[in-house]
Amino acid sequence: MPRIAGVTIPENKRIAIAITYIYGVGNSLSKKILADTKIDPNKLAKDLTAEEVNALKDGIEKVTKIEGDLRRQVMINIKRLKDIGAWRGTRHSKKLPTRGQRTKTNNRTVRGNVRKTMGSGRKPSASPT
Repeated sequence: MPRIAGVTIPENKRIAIAITYIYGVGNSLSKKILADTKIDPNKLAKDLTAEEVNALKDGIEKVTKIEGDLRRQVMINIKRLKDIGAWRGTRHSKKLPTRGQRTKTNNRTVRGNVRKTMGSGRKPSASPT
């Protein structure tokens, strides 16, 4: 199993899809990296040679921030928004959608399956003793 940037990529997938398992690498960036390193995007990940894996590692690190550095930068940006009291920062701290989506309905994925109607969270009445 090839390891690139600390992530074990799946062996039985095309390399163009397999390197998208790395945080910060999507489809378009993977195509660009493979074109720069001159690796066939249809080749399976298990068929890569050691030189190709090293070329991929260098190509990915050269192009963009990935994994830990990128996650850290995103967390710093969110913390900055919270500290200055921006609208998006308060939405992040309340765990609500930050990009203008409606919240009367259709935000279950952000809040979790929290029902805030009268009877939904009610405890059952005590049984008589």
